[in-house]
Amino acid sequence: MKTLLVSSLVALAQALPAQHPALTARDSAFHALNRLAYGPRPDEVDRVAALGVTTWIERQLSPERIADDRLARVERDFEILGYDRRDLAAMYAAARRERRREKRGGEADTVAASHPAGPLVQRGRRLTGEFADLAVVRAVLSERQLYEVMVDFWTNHFNVYVAKGADRFLAPDYIEHTIRPHAMGRFADLLIATAQSPAMVFYLDNWRSTAQGRNENYARELLELHTLGVDGGYTQQDVIEVARILTGWSIQPPRRGAAFEFHAGAHDRGEKQVLGVGFPGGHGMDEGIGLLKLLASHPATMHHVSQELCRRFVSDDAPDGCVDDAVAAWKRSDGDVREVLRAIFRGPDFWAARNVRAKVKTPLEFVVSAARAVAGQPDTSPRLAQVVARLGEPLYRHVAPDGYPEREDAWVNSGALLDRMNAAVALAAGRLPGITISLDSVTAASEPEALIDAVDATILGGAMSANTRAVIERQMSDVSDPWQARARAVGLAIGGPEFQRQ
Repeated sequence: MKTLLVSSLVALAQALPAQHPALTARDSAFHALNRLAYGPRPDEVDRVAALGVTTWIERQLSPERIADDRLARVERDFEILGYDRRDLAAMYAAARRERRREKRGGEADTVAASHPAGPLVQRGRRLTGEFADLAVVRAVLSERQLYEVMVDFWTNHFNVYVAKGADRFLAPDYIEHTIRPHAMGRFADLLIATAQSPAMVFYLDNWRSTAQGRNENYARELLELHTLGVDGGYTQQDVIEVARILTGWSIQPPRRGAAFEFHAGAHDRGEKQVLGVGFPGGHGMDEGIGLLKLLASHPATMHHVSQELCRRFVSDDAPDGCVDDAVAAWKRSDGDVREVLRAIFRGPDFWAARNVRAKVKTPLEFVVSAARAVAGQPDTSPRLAQVVARLGEPLYRHVAPDGYPEREDAWVNSGALLDRMNAAVALAAGRLPGITISLDSVTAASEPEALIDAVDATILGGAMSANTRAVIERQMSDVSDPWQARARAVGLAIGGPEFQRQ
């Protein structure tokens, strides 16, 4: 097996440069499923090609109209969804009381074992830990694939770090009630919702920001990451003025539910100016809303966020034409995310041969697309999310506010690729924890060439290179059992170079 992995890794490294095939109707369906979704499930390419790729895309742009019964049945097994922010805040408050007792010394062990807070703390940690697995399960099973992709995109664009203090219990509420409801709506609404999210207020320390003691963390990231972009034309003085406008945007203590709260007494009521726009003195929370609306409609924001969307869906180096189309749609629709996406997906850059299979999958995209390729049925344990974490992307645990990167160079190195190959081989053999699979979609064949052809068609959409084929043939030469041969061929294909790209 060691030789198998090393040989396959060499093949992967040699084949990483993107190829530029001409697109057939089936190729177009495969491309759309890899970019707008987390890859095809068995027979899905043929179904989308028969339906029509444009029709499928339009359906994905209206996820509320897509039935998702299978996912809904599985979601019922996730206990975390039965708890709201107040419930989790109570558990967090209990954890803080527990820590205070431990600090008091001698009686700590007795109290921790006997006090009702002990089991409550453990339950809170387990529930919060469930949330990463829920994200993976939704990505694998949902029929609303584009919606799940956009939830992941915005989760990284408006990143919070789950392991920072109160965000241990605020992050689930943030994803469920801030990101998910606004993922396909107007950007301004999403921006305001994130600014008023207790998770964001805590993560970037705005709850500490008062007229008497200003904190600029959120103001800086709001301009640099969330809206204008690092080259968006703002100055350090703009950062200061934005921080002044947002003083008093805070949260309740956990014992009261940890909801967003505006503290009028902590607000700087003086006159401000941001990007040349004046904000008269004497106002309160309303000037923060006005600021966010100003930023949401600013040309630099349109360009920056459109560039990020084109980078996600088209190419690591966002084509100028794609960005221009997206910005034009933004202006026409007042920042309607669906219209911006529609413009990207209808544009020539999205379908250009040079951009097909031109992006490397993130660890989440790799694990989910691999699971979907073998009709995977994930369980509700954290084990599949742990695989994503081992491959380099522990969900909701990116410390910096910029979120996980989109570019290839962040994910491609020999160690990471070897880890992916190991995971792929284990998955195809039915040995990857947290998921059951089926290889029935890959036609069994007694001849190695016929089996490899079936794997190529089913798993890789006909994109297998001669180098990958040669590697698989060599590694199958000592396998006589038909099931093992199929599992090995599928595992090598998933771990190989073509499957790494989308």
